[in-house]
Amino acid sequence: MNIRYEQTQGRSLGFYALIAGLGVLILASLGAVYYMEHHGHYVTGMNNRIVWGMPHVFALFLIVAASGALNVASIASVFNKKMYKPLSRLSGLVSLALLAGGLMVLVLDLGRPDRLIVAMTEYNFKSIFAWNIILYNGFFVIVAVYLWMMFERRMNKFTSKAGLAAFSWRLILTTGTGSIFGFLVARQAYDAVIMAPMFIIMSFAFGLAFFILILMASYKWTERPLGDAVVNRLGNLLGVFVAAVMYFVAVKHLGNLYLAENAGVENFILFGNHIYTNLFWYGQIILGGLIPMALIYHPALKGNRPALGLASVLVLIGGVIQLYIIIVGGQAYPMEMFPGKEILEGYGGIATYTPSLPEITLGIGGIAVALIAVAFLVKFLPFLPESLADEVADPHHKS
Repeated sequence: MNIRYEQTQGRSLGFYALIAGLGVLILASLGAVYYMEHHGHYVTGMNNRIVWGMPHVFALFLIVAASGALNVASIASVFNKKMYKPLSRLSGLVSLALLAGGLMVLVLDLGRPDRLIVAMTEYNFKSIFAWNIILYNGFFVIVAVYLWMMFERRMNKFTSKAGLAAFSWRLILTTGTGSIFGFLVARQAYDAVIMAPMFIIMSFAFGLAFFILILMASYKWTERPLGDAVVNRLGNLLGVFVAAVMYFVAVKHLGNLYLAENAGVENFILFGNHIYTNLFWYGQIILGGLIPMALIYHPALKGNRPALGLASVLVLIGGVIQLYIIIVGGQAYPMEMFPGKEILEGYGGIATYTPSLPEITLGIGGIAVALIAVAFLVKFLPFLPESLADEVADPHHKS
């Protein structure tokens, strides 16, 4: 397969409008950071019980998606699927950009960003948070080396080994991210080993949805050929990942319902009369799961790119909702501080949380950072194949 890579050409008005729009979002997010730092975190919706709010939802969403965005390159390098090989460079770029955006949100919401130096120099190896800092830094290095080997012709023969290392590392990284919640035994909504594999399959779905949207937008705006073979293959893969996410969610909740000790928290999420139950059924399951699968697999919409684009957007919206339920909903449910007793005052009852505008703005700023990085780099470096028409991308295509 002879693939030529070129950076995007020309000075499109749409390109500069996109950069300007993303720049405004980034400036707004920095303004939100200054506002929260200047006044203190009491101006957010967070409190002593909900200590991880919307910024953490967006940060983990982007970090999880970053791992999954590399899946396309992994399929090419590790599993030797030739159709995906031309997409490997873009896959690595999207992965690093999403991770950078997620870490930006995470660092800027620390309350004291300068304290990050302590976390980077003094490690507590009994803490899963400390392990995750190592995993994030390692992911940057490994994927950067992987991309360099794809760009440098002399190093192309080592891309398979680098791809295998990146594939293994990202599985470990996402396992570590899921384990943050799986190891928190004090929270009944978190304490589950299935969190780790569930986060891995969530990363596959979220990362691929981001990748599909960026791929289709890049080729449409640069007027390059993008054949149906690649798009349809990615769409079918996205449908499989969405179905797998729903399967893991079902196993998690059905398993918890089987255990009498978890009946309270499951009733809270699945059958409660509050925002979390509505978000679970209407946001996560229907909007983020069933509707995207219908858009991908309905015979009347087969090969329909706008439908696939809409499905990808809904998967991302559903992903944010799912992490909101996991992170915020898990904290809202009261901890069982005194087993068998009912707390009448203080930490008893359901905690309240309303996301503030600065929190949401900071989270959106992380997405803007990821997208502006991709937009600039595809313009100045040859990440995109000149053509992904069917006769170029599909080795079995017949004219």
